[in-house]
Amino acid sequence: MPHSLVLNLFPMSPIPPGYLTGKHFHALFLTLVSSVDRELGTLLHDAKTDKAFALSPLQVSNYSHRDRILQWEHRQAIAAGTPCWWRISLLDDSLFGHLTSLWLNLNPQHPWHLGPADLQITSILGTSQSNQPWANFSSYSQLYDRASDSERQIEFTFCTPTAFRQSNFDNALPTRESVFGSLLRRWNQYSGMPFSENVSEFIYPSFFNIRTEIVTDARSKFIGCVGAITFRILGEVEPTIIKQINALADFALYSGVGRKTPMGMGMVIRHFPKRSNR
Repeated sequence: MPHSLVLNLFPMSPIPPGYLTGKHFHALFLTLVSSVDRELGTLLHDAKTDKAFALSPLQVSNYSHRDRILQWEHRQAIAAGTPCWWRISLLDDSLFGHLTSLWLNLNPQHPWHLGPADLQITSILGTSQSNQPWANFSSYSQLYDRASDSERQIEFTFCTPTAFRQSNFDNALPTRESVFGSLLRRWNQYSGMPFSENVSEFIYPSFFNIRTEIVTDARSKFIGCVGAITFRILGEVEPTIIKQINALADFALYSGVGRKTPMGMGMVIRHFPKRSNR
């Protein structure tokens, strides 16, 4: 059952910008896991591929989300007392089950360390909220059952830089094969109800307003795209295939797409087209 959990955080001391990168939040997540299951924390740390979780960059609560784009860089320290939130997405049922005791026995007064800063986790959101679209949960069967078998328009926003591996290099262009291929691989790996491998052949881009952005750290540069893209399902397509495509599009909230989703990249959210009342 995919879970998208939003942790509300309260920094008790300033967080220097050097500790607001993906690798530090990846380390913080592993620390949370190890606090309740050290063996699982080690297993997740050693895994090189097929990681069953995705993370967001830290978000300052009063940040203006221009065009729904999230904040992935902080050039200045986050001051003590600044409300923040952080998304953790879990794709594997067993992973959520291992961490249940962490969520149930959370002590808001217990500090977690992010570099030299102490953080309090003040609350965790696990259900859909009107003011927090990143919190939600659904079983894989529910995602499929609720998916439309007639909706032919898929609107996505890439909210953090997104890129895809092509041979030995990264490609920042979100083609139908790269976007839906990424979703399909994760769905087939974790859902227990695999879909057809040829779903992307019926999908065509009909609108895009994207740009490239560069994420830098001490070791490398990551070039990805952010912005909006719309895909259309065209031609004579069986309702079952349309339903599978829509289920994958809904699954994007949890899985993200492309590279470095455990480091905060590839966060994607779906928007539904506005219909006239005619």
